[in-house]
Amino acid sequence: MLTLKFIQDNKELVVERLKIKNFDASQIVETIIELDNGRKATQVEAETFQQEMNALSKEIGQLFKSGKAEEANKAKERTGELKESIKVLNAKHDEITAQLNEQLVSLPNIPNEIVPPGKGEEDNVEVKAGGTMPQLEAKEPHWDLIKKYDLIDFELGTKITGAGFPVYKGKGARLQRALINFFLDEADKAGYNEVIPPLLVNEDSGFGTGQLPDKEGQMYHATADNLYLIPTAEVPVTNIFRDVILKASEMPVKHCAYSACFRREAGSWGSHVRGLNRLHQFDKVEIVQVAHPDNSYEILDKMVAHVQTLVEKLELPWRMLRLCGGDLSFTSALTYDFEVYSAAQERWLEVSSVSNFENYQANRLKLRYKEDGEKKAQLAHTLNGSALALPRIVAAILENNQTDEGIKVPAVLVPYCGFDIIK
Repeated sequence: MLTLKFIQDNKELVVERLKIKNFDASQIVETIIELDNGRKATQVEAETFQQEMNALSKEIGQLFKSGKAEEANKAKERTGELKESIKVLNAKHDEITAQLNEQLVSLPNIPNEIVPPGKGEEDNVEVKAGGTMPQLEAKEPHWDLIKKYDLIDFELGTKITGAGFPVYKGKGARLQRALINFFLDEADKAGYNEVIPPLLVNEDSGFGTGQLPDKEGQMYHATADNLYLIPTAEVPVTNIFRDVILKASEMPVKHCAYSACFRREAGSWGSHVRGLNRLHQFDKVEIVQVAHPDNSYEILDKMVAHVQTLVEKLELPWRMLRLCGGDLSFTSALTYDFEVYSAAQERWLEVSSVSNFENYQANRLKLRYKEDGEKKAQLAHTLNGSALALPRIVAAILENNQTDEGIKVPAVLVPYCGFDIIK
């Protein structure tokens, strides 16, 4: 969340910048400032009463010793009144603080200055593109190719669990494993430290990265234990650093993780959500960095370049988009999406989002750093990106590489798969 000090010092800026996200923050900002003023006034009043009570407590003993019992008893009566007033003020302070925090978490992150205005994905801006568009005689969509070559069984997944939980089989399973290992190896070469995180997280972790209280409806909730299935490895990996103070010299910290991801919002009908286009459970490799505020945008550029190399090595047509304000997430300051072209569907499929959250997540996480020789800790910046999400990558590989003989496997995956064609 935005820091209280930043909101106080930049009231007009916050309201103006959040208009880019099509969010009217004017009333919330006013409420935050009013609540903070009320909280401070309550605290000052309680502290004044506490000082008076402390002074009276010292006097009471002296009054009794001096034989001034009547004055001492009046002082005792006054301390009782003050104690009760302080109790009431502390309760009021806690109530105002809770209301203040509720308002703070309802305020999205402000977008970077280069975020374009817009209402939705149609207003995103193409930054660059690459690859060669496939020229195909036959254009079977991946959901037909999957059945033709017996790679993935959606009906079996529905039987076992429900719609959106596919079962990967044979060469389909091996292609899936090949992609995961390829992505992890590429992340390792780029200096990322691999971790294997839990697939369930607690409320504190969901709050730390901004999934809670914003996205409860999109997450699977294990109510008996009050745990949430992760929508992305970003959540547990970033929470490694919750309540941590790093040394500036330790940054950037670079982690990567493979995980299954679980999302309830997946659709169940229409070509745009058919087959692998949208699932309730899918595999993804995530890259996460904790960075110094001075160079987090340089790091964002490096993360974007890393994702670009992945789609290029897979020989897929790709494009990179800068998300407009209306398509930017609640927590992000700047996001670049990567899309690959689906030859049979004749449309672009999103396969990665790479984002800088600046100190928005770090403030929730209490993730800080100290400069060498400095006593005061400051908020770090957090970044993450999909590198990559598998389902639509698989869809594009199957569709774009289909031939009369079978589906050709991208050369970079052959050592991982152990075969160069799916027949």
